[in-house]
Amino acid sequence: MYDMDTLDDDDLDLVAALQYAPRAPLSLLAEVLGVSASTAGRRLTRLESDRLLRVIGQQAWSVSGEGNPWHVWVTAEPGRAAEVARRLADLPEASHVAVTAGQADVYCTVQPSRRDRTRDLLTRTIPATPGVRAARSELVLSSATKSDSWRLPRLDPDQLRRLTEHAAQDEAVSSPGRHGTLTDDELRTLRLLAADGRMTAAQVSRELGIGQSTAYRTTQSLLQRGLVRPRVEIEPGLLGYALEVVIPLTVSPSAMRDVALALARHPSARYVSTTAGTSCVVHHGVFRDEDGLTEFLTRDLADLPGVTSFDVSVVLDALRRHWLDREDGRLAAHDKPENGGA
Repeated sequence: MYDMDTLDDDDLDLVAALQYAPRAPLSLLAEVLGVSASTAGRRLTRLESDRLLRVIGQQAWSVSGEGNPWHVWVTAEPGRAAEVARRLADLPEASHVAVTAGQADVYCTVQPSRRDRTRDLLTRTIPATPGVRAARSELVLSSATKSDSWRLPRLDPDQLRRLTEHAAQDEAVSSPGRHGTLTDDELRTLRLLAADGRMTAAQVSRELGIGQSTAYRTTQSLLQRGLVRPRVEIEPGLLGYALEVVIPLTVSPSAMRDVALALARHPSARYVSTTAGTSCVVHHGVFRDEDGLTEFLTRDLADLPGVTSFDVSVVLDALRRHWLDREDGRLAAHDKPENGGA
């Protein structure tokens, strides 16, 4: 298992810079961080080769499957939580799987590639998984924030300004909505960006055998339509956030939207969603220690009007995030095929 000695301050600065501008060239990253481009390149290469970090392209829900994802909380037979989690991580529909303590033994999110697969997945496949005693699922209605928006607070205002100015050219200019029919070039480019969020138009051009101007237009179109969003994939524990939790909240209907938006602005927020179920809002957050979680539960949540109750599941071991498998906290050497149409 990894520990905090794995990354030094310069590594953490590089991670923080990439979170703000995942597609920034090494020259800009180096200039902002005050190091040489070769030093920045060596550090990034080491983090990638050690399977600690990867810049991917996070696909819009309309690309990764039909319909929105589902939260699933699983109660396992005694002593079988890890086994159940491994079996669920083998499902192509599972984007996130973790062994947890608290409200559930295993927490996962799933998104079927086809809507007609949902019923069997939720009522037969998951409940019939060996070791599963019970499962509860809730449909995600919308997200107030996703994990690509979480940032490591290390950089000064000038560094942030320069990075965000560069990142603005790749930001979505509208909600992705439904993507409709993608062209062959768009589909192939989407697959490349999903695997490597830093891939340039020149690299796309070479990989696909298309003109560089076509590759550039296609890449920018996918990014600006919000169909793929570059993001840094790295375990929160490596960044000093040793405590990760999933908190389903029961909220009065009139307060759902306000509560979700307020939680999305909290520094701990990695993924906040509204759901159709008992848990009106689900907060997936990271904290440096138990004191930070205590402050959040007893003050921040307590001060939110409309919150009537909540449960807490503490993440003990993440086996999969955004369809990327983990091995003892590191990215798996070989990933399973991604779900959905990209």
